[in-house]
Amino acid sequence: MTGLGALSPLGNSVEETWEAAKQGKSGAGPITHFDASLFKTQFACEVKGFNSDEHFDRRKVRQLDLYSQYALVAARQAMDDSRLLEGDTTDRNRVGVIVAAGIGGLHTFEEEAGYYAINADKGPRYSPFFIPKMIADIASGHISMEWGLHGPNYGVVSACASSNNAIIDAFNLIRLGKADAIVTGGSEAAIYPAGVGGFNAMHAISTRNDEPEKASRPFSKSRDGFVMGEGSAILILEELEHAKARGAKIYCEVAGGGLSADAYHITATHPDGLGAILAMQAALEDANMKPEDIDYINTHGTSTPVGDQSEVKAIIKLFGDAAYKLNISSTKSMTGHLLGATGAMEAIFSIMTIVDSVIPPTINHEEGDEDEEIDYNLNFTFNRAQNREVRAALSNSFGFGGHNATLIVKKYVE
Repeated sequence: MTGLGALSPLGNSVEETWEAAKQGKSGAGPITHFDASLFKTQFACEVKGFNSDEHFDRRKVRQLDLYSQYALVAARQAMDDSRLLEGDTTDRNRVGVIVAAGIGGLHTFEEEAGYYAINADKGPRYSPFFIPKMIADIASGHISMEWGLHGPNYGVVSACASSNNAIIDAFNLIRLGKADAIVTGGSEAAIYPAGVGGFNAMHAISTRNDEPEKASRPFSKSRDGFVMGEGSAILILEELEHAKARGAKIYCEVAGGGLSADAYHITATHPDGLGAILAMQAALEDANMKPEDIDYINTHGTSTPVGDQSEVKAIIKLFGDAAYKLNISSTKSMTGHLLGATGAMEAIFSIMTIVDSVIPPTINHEEGDEDEEIDYNLNFTFNRAQNREVRAALSNSFGFGGHNATLIVKKYVE
């Protein structure tokens, strides 16, 4: 990993986001993207202070859904951080882009569908930008066009596992010799009526409207669903010798990735964590590592009753005694759930634990709020960050449809 960029509910850069996470800040607040007063849930973790006109001219804004705007701005940060295209050491024909979205341009879809519903008597009338703004792969296309990158280019959709899938795909393509570097990660901007209303109908998101900053409470008995988040996280993944040849700053090494399916339910995780175990086991095998080699797990940890329990069961079953020597946390307690962008955001958090030797906390845990289904002898890093050297970190992402993706990053040693 040689470059990082992020727009998140905690800040509009990696530095701002990471500093807020270490301090245990919540990104939740009342929804501002639309009037949510009639919705069961009236809060979310939104990106704050983002002005499209500061980043794009008006003509470009007309072509870009907000999720693509977030992706492009985060990609600019990552490219600046990596200095990938400076000098003449990088062949743009061998630089790819794989950027994920779980939903894509939901706002664009909702606007266009709503306009037709209001004006149906006048016949069909849609913007020529409707489809290319909405589709979930278009952020990758825009990134490739901005920098003239001609390598492998596509989007990944596997619900909330999407951007972990994208990073693992990038890792494998580089290992296969198909690219020297890949711009990868995820982006999402779904905090609009259809997104909030749809998740409300499923009873998937919290309705703690009286104290939104405390609503995301993974691993606490009083959790009542996840909190929607938005933003983008983009990473530059580069073949080692290529990075060394140009004197790149190396944050860490990608050690392995694992994929699996629950094959159980359209939305619920397997109650015994079967798919989670398979994905983590596959990642460890790919990395040629043992459970005791991992120091930190950034959990999927969405703050849903069944999901949190099943992930804890999976960790204990796979890691055994080593589970009790780990630090575990859910950064979704602060950022909310970024859906298709969540894996990439949590990959950045995992990387920064290695860089800074700090474990970000799981906030909002209240004493006396124990769940009989969760083993509190594990170190969930509740409420306060903890200092710890991290040799290797494992990050889980699980998605509707039973999609599971686990990424392992480790300290780079010359």
